[in-house]
Amino acid sequence: MDLTHLGRWVAAHATATDDHDSLLSGFCEALVGAGIPVWRVSVMAPALDPTLRGVSLNWHAGEGLSFVANAHGADEESDWLLSPVYALVEKGETFGRWRLDAPELETDFPVLKALGAQGGVDYVLHIVEFAPGTALRGIAVSFCTRGAGGFTEAHLSAIADVLPFLTLAIAKMSLAHTFREVSATYLGRSTAERVLDGQIRRGEGRAIPAAILLTDLRGFTALADRVDPADMVTWLNEHFDALGDPVARHGGEILKFLGDGFLAIFPVPDADTLPCPVCGGALDAATEGLAANAALNDRRRAAGLPELPAECVVHFGTVIYGNVGTERRLDFTIIGRAVNEASRIESQCAALGHALLVSDSFAERCARRLEPVGTIELRGLSRPMRVWTVPAEPSDAASA
Repeated sequence: MDLTHLGRWVAAHATATDDHDSLLSGFCEALVGAGIPVWRVSVMAPALDPTLRGVSLNWHAGEGLSFVANAHGADEESDWLLSPVYALVEKGETFGRWRLDAPELETDFPVLKALGAQGGVDYVLHIVEFAPGTALRGIAVSFCTRGAGGFTEAHLSAIADVLPFLTLAIAKMSLAHTFREVSATYLGRSTAERVLDGQIRRGEGRAIPAAILLTDLRGFTALADRVDPADMVTWLNEHFDALGDPVARHGGEILKFLGDGFLAIFPVPDADTLPCPVCGGALDAATEGLAANAALNDRRRAAGLPELPAECVVHFGTVIYGNVGTERRLDFTIIGRAVNEASRIESQCAALGHALLVSDSFAERCARRLEPVGTIELRGLSRPMRVWTVPAEPSDAASA
């Protein structure tokens, strides 16, 4: 049973693309075409992801592919502990085989009971370890057949011969996917795309018009001195969800967290279009974020927990979007006068009595009705700047 052609195909496919769906489909269909009666093939891999502990890609003959994402949490942990993969890993073994057609299938593994109930006859499992250095420690690949008598030794030998090609291809694709996702998690997706596109030299950047959103939590430092640090981190993450989720919804990107606040950018592709839809989205993100933060504080107050009010500024200007830092430790961010101005405007929120301030340059690009707050002096500016806010809704004003 010569599958040399399949090994060459897998290598060529993995070199040209990161499409794991077509890789596994083509691989399984080639096994069936070679006379190996696979009914179900599953590739299980750990994930280096803040929301997922692992993923599974499953192929069923005549049905195609299904993808299962396993989130972090107690339920998923218990499923893992009852899996044949965990059993092999714990024993330090890399191969296991279970017959599923016994009259009384004796197994502690729910997945094998389920496959047996669906007509599965023979199940084999391979564990393949990757080089150390990341959380991607290896993958598990299982093969199940409904064929009478199960897999023959010739079938298993042919699978073992071609399996290294598949696992090497999966390793390459997993690392590439992880590289992209981790970069997006820590840099933001748009910024990560620029870095992975090769924009990694210090000083490399370009001037872009952008709406800037800067937010800060009042009272964080004083509260952090009085409470358990673990509780403080939990609360801070809840506030960042409330304030940050609208940024992503409206097309912005958080560039960096600044202790108890963050800096977000909304690049403007056409600065001549007025009113500016991007600025409108940035303002919606600010107002929705403040509303969500206020609702969070209401829930926290009802539970007898401390509150963290938020302040927010939206500003518009030209910034340099690129790399700054030391030779080997860079930050891909925005710098320029507009960033400094946004920071100085934010420092005036408490004095002016408004949670949201809108700069004059932003206000003149925005279609939404705004209410003037006053004129402020900002260090470094040759002239005073007018600032605005969003008028309170009638219900808000009546309840004030």
